[in-house]
Amino acid sequence: MSLPEAHISSLLVQVSPEHLSQTQELILEFKEAEIYGVSEVGKIVVVLETQTEGFISDIIGKISDMPGVLGATMVYHQIDNEPIESAESTNLPPYKKECVSEEQV
Repeated sequence: MSLPEAHISSLLVQVSPEHLSQTQELILEFKEAEIYGVSEVGKIVVVLETQTEGFISDIIGKISDMPGVLGATMVYHQIDNEPIESAESTNLPPYKKECVSEEQV
């Protein structure tokens, strides 16, 4: 996504384990959200890419109000003022699901 200003943030969402699947589905309905890790004990790592900081707080509020969500906390926030480069041109390793362990989530 190329934006004049991009806000990249990550959230830790804690949810009751019985609501885990439903919460994941609801989070993925936000076009700005991607899920990068899930723990069966009820933790979800979410990455957001938004145009303004206000969108971040709006999404955090909506996630916090979802059934079974115990809390949603922002743990990282970065502002990019230029278009975001692709992972290939930044020398970042590709995301691998097995890189996230339960202890890290």
